[in-house]
Amino acid sequence: MTQTFEPASDAAEPDEVVELVASADSATAELSDGLGRRARFRVSLREFMRNEKLGVASAIVILVIVFAALFADVVAPKDPIFQHRSNFLEGPSGEFLLGTDDLGRDIFSRILFGARVSLLVGGVTILVSTVLGTALGIVSGYLGKWVDLITQRIVDAVMSIPVLILALFIVALFGTGVNIVILALSIVYIPRFARIARGEMLRVRESDYVDAAQALGSGAMRVMWRHGLPNITAPIIIMASLTFGQAIIAEAALSFLGLGTPPPDPSWGRMLAESQAWMQIAWWMVVFPGVAIALAVLAFNLLGDALRDHFDPKLVR
Repeated sequence: MTQTFEPASDAAEPDEVVELVASADSATAELSDGLGRRARFRVSLREFMRNEKLGVASAIVILVIVFAALFADVVAPKDPIFQHRSNFLEGPSGEFLLGTDDLGRDIFSRILFGARVSLLVGGVTILVSTVLGTALGIVSGYLGKWVDLITQRIVDAVMSIPVLILALFIVALFGTGVNIVILALSIVYIPRFARIARGEMLRVRESDYVDAAQALGSGAMRVMWRHGLPNITAPIIIMASLTFGQAIIAEAALSFLGLGTPPPDPSWGRMLAESQAWMQIAWWMVVFPGVAIALAVLAFNLLGDALRDHFDPKLVR
């Protein structure tokens, strides 16, 4: 009896070959996309540094402020809350670079430590407002209909109230402290990011690549976060930079009114409040904290303007 043996074949089935090729193509596309994004980022950064000199200078000032705040324990020459009783209301000198206040505390050290509070409040506020506001705006702009209607009416209601008035109401309702200030300012600024994100998402929603993604079966979540979010990043970054300076001013205003950072911790706004009674005989108590606030806010505003000029394709240079 003759048996016929067929040689074993290691060849893959046609369907498996198609899947392997598709997987390889997908991996190659993702790798190329990642490399392309990094290359575009480097090119964009070089163009920004070449064309936006004022923006670069503002970024350097911001980095210096951040460095001074992070390493205030090392940079500050004195303890910010220690009272030098024999040196109260002393003007700028070699020992006290920016003078002392009415309790003999070193103003330079207090400004450095006060930067921590301002950057902490501003940074966390912008982070929370950006994440929640952008997510809310993207969902509202893409889904539309009753979701957009309800969301935008709430946004309109919140934005109709002046920023400081709404922040004062929230602080009065929940109490004082840094955490409450962050909560109040986040609630104030979330609608602004939601409005920007919604407007950009309405534009993106009508684009051809979104129509193509929907035709290929992409769901709402994938379209919003895969195609919507990357294309609205630029205006969100600009908004974050401009709002950061506003958050610093708002925190200083709340601290000035006694609703922000509790004493004896230093805060730029509280330092201005404490200087009111001594303005005529100790000008340094009001000038230097005021300059610190103005410099920080101006740096963030100029950086925001430079980013807007850089990302705006319609701008004629």
